[in-house]
Amino acid sequence: MTSLDATKRSETLDLLEDGVFDLAIIGGGITGAGVAREASMRGLRVALLEAGDFASGTSSRSSKLVHGGLRYLAMGDVALVRETALERKVLHRMAPHLAERRWMVLPVRSRAGLLKFRTAITTYEKLGAVEDVDRHRNWDAADLEREEPLLDRKSFPHACAYREYLTDDARLVIANLRAGDAAGAVCSSYLPVKGVLLDDAGQARGVRAECALSSRHVEVRARCVINAAGPWVEGVRRLEEPDAPSLLHLSKGVHVAIPRRRLPVRNVVLLTTADKRSIFAIPRGDVTYVGTTDTSYSSGARVWPEINGEDVRYLLEPLGRYFDGVTVDPRDVVSAWAGLRPLVARPGKAPKDLSRKDEVSIGPAGVVTVAGGKLTGYRPMAIRILETSGAVLGSLPPRPELEPYLPGGDFEGDPGELATRLGERCGLPATVSRRLAALYGADADEIVRLGPEAIVGGTEVLAGEVVWAVSREGATRAEDVLYRRTRAALYEPARRSELAEAIVSRMSAMLEWNPARRSEELDRVRGLVSSELEFLA
Repeated sequence: MTSLDATKRSETLDLLEDGVFDLAIIGGGITGAGVAREASMRGLRVALLEAGDFASGTSSRSSKLVHGGLRYLAMGDVALVRETALERKVLHRMAPHLAERRWMVLPVRSRAGLLKFRTAITTYEKLGAVEDVDRHRNWDAADLEREEPLLDRKSFPHACAYREYLTDDARLVIANLRAGDAAGAVCSSYLPVKGVLLDDAGQARGVRAECALSSRHVEVRARCVINAAGPWVEGVRRLEEPDAPSLLHLSKGVHVAIPRRRLPVRNVVLLTTADKRSIFAIPRGDVTYVGTTDTSYSSGARVWPEINGEDVRYLLEPLGRYFDGVTVDPRDVVSAWAGLRPLVARPGKAPKDLSRKDEVSIGPAGVVTVAGGKLTGYRPMAIRILETSGAVLGSLPPRPELEPYLPGGDFEGDPGELATRLGERCGLPATVSRRLAALYGADADEIVRLGPEAIVGGTEVLAGEVVWAVSREGATRAEDVLYRRTRAALYEPARRSELAEAIVSRMSAMLEWNPARRSEELDRVRGLVSSELEFLA
């Protein structure tokens, strides 16, 4: 049995109460999912508990880039840049569909500026052991006319294009959870932890949780507890140590999406804001999204941080300065998302100056807590967390010699070639096969077999995706499928209402929802969609 089959949720909760686990991981974002995969591969018995849906917090709200963070080089954080720059290649080998090569275009006003950026990027490429075929390219006005014609070539007659990788953050989390589940981990969403179980010596020996859907109480016994709750890490930490000092500085990152026809960029384009920060314009699906902000957030950890008009205007302002004929305002935004970065606090430093490096510690009851971290570096971070946990466990099995593929990652060629083969075999339109290949990799064939028809005519979401999301990826609520499995809420926003209704209808049959639950699910999704654009009110 897979613990990620939402139709068998009660059996999963039973498994969590069966015996003693080696690890109980609190948090189902990229950090917790990475640790669950790493530990399960080594043969440890793992339980993972997530308060909401998997990846429902920070891990579905990023810029969706697997990148080394060129700006951290300027901050002097060479070790972090080296680790994450190298990690891009590892992720690309493990899951080519979730680490897809893209050109990052850095527009430049002068040859002198181009020389300066080339020097920095050359250093960056050396740190990341970039192969010759992927080394940066210098584009002049003629190149830009061909490669990125929307760019204002009078203001920016030069550009440096270097390789970064585009991912889907939520789907990367799901892939890691599935890998852990396949190796024996038991994973459950909507199971918030309410307390830490202590032995007679005051050491953590598991957790108490309560199912958010049924109110069932669950006790999970474990030799070691890991707190990987992201922005909520301090609340979990105080279950162990009520007077624990603050660790985090929360920073809000907002992204806005504009119809792609209004901003038809071809590559990832790096823009500079009025206050000299770097943001990105990234084409994906029906939209081009722009982000991100980086502002201190003092309202505490929230799953859906608010988006205000100031955030939106800040992100839209550079567009008119960089692109010919582009005039957009907040009314052009069709979807938006905001997430909270759990940065390690440093008194007196602004969010943009804080390191993304992770810190791992052991509390007085033996709970292992991780703060900070970066999406790209989740795998080496998971190894560090597990090595720290070894001090609690007493010993740690060795890592496998070979880094296995993530689910869906074992296919020949690149995602474009995979999409072509899929389209030819299954008779799918090119846009549909490209989308499926990018989200699911080699698993796309099975999804088509589960239901090749669109759940709403004229859209690209297939019926098989809903079946797959519920039975193989732990999707328990309609928002899980719309926002974090199919990603349709972000990249196909014009049809969200129709898609939500179709998703609720299909999930209702699979999960035996009564009319009240159906209505609740639909109302919830509609509320989330409308709340994204409240800044227009």
